[in-house]
Amino acid sequence: MDSPHGAAVKAEGFGLKGPRGWVFRNVDLDAAPGSLIALEGPSGSGRTCLLLALTGRMKPTEGHAEIGRHRLPKKMAAVRRISALGPVPGVNDLDQALTVAEQLREGALLQRRYDGPVRALLRPRGERRASAEARIAAALAAVGLDPATLPKGPRTSVRDLERLESVRLSLALALLGGPRLLAVDDLDLKLSDAERAEAWALLRSLADRGTTVLAVCSEAPEGVTVLRTVDAGAPATAGAPTAPARPAVARDAGPKITWGRPAAPASPADADAATGPAPDNDTDGDTDGDTDGDTDGKPDRKPDGEKPATEPTAKTAKPTDTTTDEDPKGADDALAETGRA
Repeated sequence: MDSPHGAAVKAEGFGLKGPRGWVFRNVDLDAAPGSLIALEGPSGSGRTCLLLALTGRMKPTEGHAEIGRHRLPKKMAAVRRISALGPVPGVNDLDQALTVAEQLREGALLQRRYDGPVRALLRPRGERRASAEARIAAALAAVGLDPATLPKGPRTSVRDLERLESVRLSLALALLGGPRLLAVDDLDLKLSDAERAEAWALLRSLADRGTTVLAVCSEAPEGVTVLRTVDAGAPATAGAPTAPARPAVARDAGPKITWGRPAAPASPADADAATGPAPDNDTDGDTDGDTDGDTDGKPDRKPDGEKPATEPTAKTAKPTDTTTDEDPKGADDALAETGRA
């Protein structure tokens, strides 16, 4: 069941293949609105690409997913309208040349220009400014960021922010459009244990407000729904939820999540066995290699109509194909196609 604030996330047989192999495959997911889902796994295991595919930024190769009532891959544009990206390195990095106030103002202008209704552009300038300031204030309050507490207040440069402050600012920008699905990448990157706990507490608070949250991490904390990934070259394993994201909400069934159902093993390539060396047919005792008993070094003559014997040659064994569909560089190639989805 969907929610006016959060979006249900369902996937079945979801997979993405890049130029060098499968980035992720056989992903099944069933999460209720307002869930906090951790995509846990090592770097290079397809976590970011799955995050972008579920938010309509990358086109899947097989399977399907439903975000709210929008089905992927057919309704990618509709999914993008109801989802937002928090910090995703290499995709929506903060502008280091701007101040915090300028970054927020730019985010509000872009949201109004591309995501807001057309009639909003026709309102008086003062009304538009007041609306933008109200949305910025609400977003900052939701992520717990007070620009007045920064070293130079709102005029603090983005490059001077601490890692956790940058995360809060990115989340505030994402919340300006009121998304129903919020995606965050590398949440625990360069954070201390205390800061990591604070960041997860922030995401829990956003999920409690009704927004469905997907967060990529290396190690998820207790009390969240976990979808575990594996290295591209390692055998796939199924993930299991550690605990429901919102235990206070009664559900008919808990989140059903699996990652990478093992496919039927491929039969190994048959290799031809190499034969031994050619037998020695020289039985006349000389050293010229023929069998006519002379030492002239000339090859034996055969009777008319009889073809000379051909020495058997050793066959070269065919190398066994040890390549797999999974390539660690597939995630990098697929990520480079993000803007072409």
